[in-house]
Amino acid sequence: MATTNLSLYDSESIPDASQYRFGIVVSEWNPEITQNLYEGALSTLLKHGALSENISALKVPGSFELVYGCKQLLSHEELDAVIAIGNVIKGETEHFTFVCEGVTQGIKDLNLKFDTPTIFCVLTDHHKQQSLDRSGGKHGNKGIECAVAAIKMAALKNEL
Repeated sequence: MATTNLSLYDSESIPDASQYRFGIVVSEWNPEITQNLYEGALSTLLKHGALSENISALKVPGSFELVYGCKQLLSHEELDAVIAIGNVIKGETEHFTFVCEGVTQGIKDLNLKFDTPTIFCVLTDHHKQQSLDRSGGKHGNKGIECAVAAIKMAALKNEL
């Protein structure tokens, strides 16, 4: 679990995002959490100059489907970075482990296959309160942190 505020960063160190195109794929599962992450990511991209018409967003049913959604955006749009937003809360079965491992490996694979960075914005917490704390609560908003990462990675991609 985060020990610092995920929303704190040096805004002066963030590149201008006006020249970049972003994709955001959001899981519909646990919408009170994923919607907060999405809003944090979107507002941060816009704050740093991204144009709303250069941001493509789509929804998928759950976190496991994030990989396919990201792959579709990467295959059909010219993007500089993609953010995968989801939430998996540990339950009483091994489902949590399988979903978390699948999504983690899938996003890693997308980063190896495509020349566009895919940012992992999937909260994997033990209980709902931890997710609420990291999606706009006492630990800030992981969506903001991931949007900052997306901008920095888009800049790196375009520098090379």
